Amino acid sequence: MEDTDEELLNLSLAIVADSGFERKRKRKGRDALISLNLNSYESCEGKIFWLLQMREQMFQQDNNRKAVAEDGKGLHLIHLLLISASAVDENNIDSATENLGDLYQNVSLNGDSVQRVVAYFADGLAARLLTRKSPFYDMIVKQPTPEEEFSAYTDLYRVSPYYQFAHFTANQAIIEAFEDDEQINNRALHVIDFDISYGFQWPSLIQSLSEKATSNNRISLRITGYGRSLEELLETENRLMGFSKGFRNVVFEFQGLLRGSKLVNVRKNKNETIAVNFVFHLNTLNRYSQISETLRSVHSVHPSIVVLVEQEGSRSPRSFLSRFMESLHYFAAMFDSLDDCLPSNSTERMSIERNCLGKEIKSMINFDKDKGNCSTHEKMETWKGRMESRGFEGIKLSSKSMIQAKLLLKIRSHYCSLQFDVERVDSEFMRERTGRLFL
Repeated sequence: MEDTDEELLNLSLAIVADSGFERKRKRKGRDALISLNLNSYESCEGKIFWLLQMREQMFQQDNNRKAVAEDGKGLHLIHLLLISASAVDENNIDSATENLGDLYQNVSLNGDSVQRVVAYFADGLAARLLTRKSPFYDMIVKQPTPEEEFSAYTDLYRVSPYYQFAHFTANQAIIEAFEDDEQINNRALHVIDFDISYGFQWPSLIQSLSEKATSNNRISLRITGYGRSLEELLETENRLMGFSKGFRNVVFEFQGLLRGSKLVNVRKNKNETIAVNFVFHLNTLNRYSQISETLRSVHSVHPSIVVLVEQEGSRSPRSFLSRFMESLHYFAAMFDSLDDCLPSNSTERMSIERNCLGKEIKSMINFDKDKGNCSTHEKMETWKGRMESRGFEGIKLSSKSMIQAKLLLKIRSHYCSLQFDVERVDSEFMRERTGRLFL
């Protein structure tokens, strides 16, 4: 019995000893794994730090770079950029940092249009390699001050026909809807603008209404504008109120609301013509439910016209690479057009690209880090279907709107050699099925 007990004791000691050895072996394995992970992390951080050094050198290098598009290297930069985007999408840090580093050594924010647009896209991809909490992320996607953003937007509006074409054509449609309601609207027009954007669209509308009014038969114009901040709304109100004082036959009123406020907060008067303005707004709503709810609430106020203006997309917004390609095509055209509108050493061009277009590029690439606040561009047929599902239907632009659009583009072509085929502009007016007009 004692021998048996001794054997059992030796067996137990052996098991304990083996267990202790096994725990030590596993602990050493875990330590090695942790060490490997730390080394990988440090290696990753090292590559990104090197990449940021390449980016810094780009800023420090001579501003006078030779244009690359002329000698065929522009396509090479685009090729490198697409390889980088694919690597970032696959989380291949080695390939991404290597190719982005090559890009930073061959681009400049003061070079030709290819160099400049690739530089901003490279910045967006570099930021995507970082976490949102990284201080380097904030450095790369540094947001402009409200003053810088306002100045850049002002310059873009002044030199490019892009926004002017949308605004003037939309305003003509609103005026025509107002005139159609003239027997019942008491000469009162109420515009609900879902993205006031400092009110650049509305001085021309005020001026046009003034031409149709007299001192004895004045027109009332009330604009309800949704803004991103109280500062933007106050600046917009001051600008529009100051401008309207020069037109005494137009009674002007402004109501500012923060984005996200419900339409129930909008003051409405009996029999006024209500126009709803969706100029580059619905694409900023990142969920279909938000778009659907917005259209439902708009339909409930029975507007006489809804203006819908969007940049048309062609690819699935669910794919990062398709979104990237679509945005690259769009912004490359925008940067190229600025070369025709502004000289190469223009401070206005640099401001537009840094504080407006460059900001949009970085936001697009890092949409999932920016609280999902990124534009989603879709085909016109998609927007048309969504509008029709909420009780609207389309009509064509009037002949007067077409003539005005052609005239505007002809005038602007004197400053910018942009070529537009106006006959192929897919503009749609949306109309409630009861017969009221919508764009």
